[in-house]
Amino acid sequence: MRPPPPSDLTGRPRHDIRERLREVGLRPTRQRVALGWMLFAKGDRHVTAEMLYEEATSAKVPVSLATVYNTLHQFTEAGLLREVTVGASKTYFDTNNSAHQHFFIEDSNDLVDIPSSNIVAGPMPIPPEGYEIVRVDVVVRLRRKLPSGSGPYSVA
Repeated sequence: MRPPPPSDLTGRPRHDIRERLREVGLRPTRQRVALGWMLFAKGDRHVTAEMLYEEATSAKVPVSLATVYNTLHQFTEAGLLREVTVGASKTYFDTNNSAHQHFFIEDSNDLVDIPSSNIVAGPMPIPPEGYEIVRVDVVVRLRRKLPSGSGPYSVA
């Protein structure tokens, strides 16, 4: 299966979501269509399973957190989403599955796309025999600067 072009589903009505699910080999169940519409109707975005579960609950979509996790992983395997891990226990799902990198803002737990013009890639390492590079993920962690004269090493 070939991944869809970036933002292929962005802003699409539900019947387009159903069709796209069929194209990537997923049965368009009521829950998949509802979650897919919530994911892709709002443009490119980064969500965690918990964030999508809260949206579904608010929208009165009857799904469990386990179903949300399973659906996000199925969409990722089908090439509809890109999984971005920012820590041992924090995973985001990106509706923009094109090759791009991210800033992770630690203070607010926000994941933000880095404009491609800001990234300079060097030569790729040669993988071990029998392996190939699938993709390279860069997550640059950010936090707000402390005001001058404050912090653990400031002199009072």
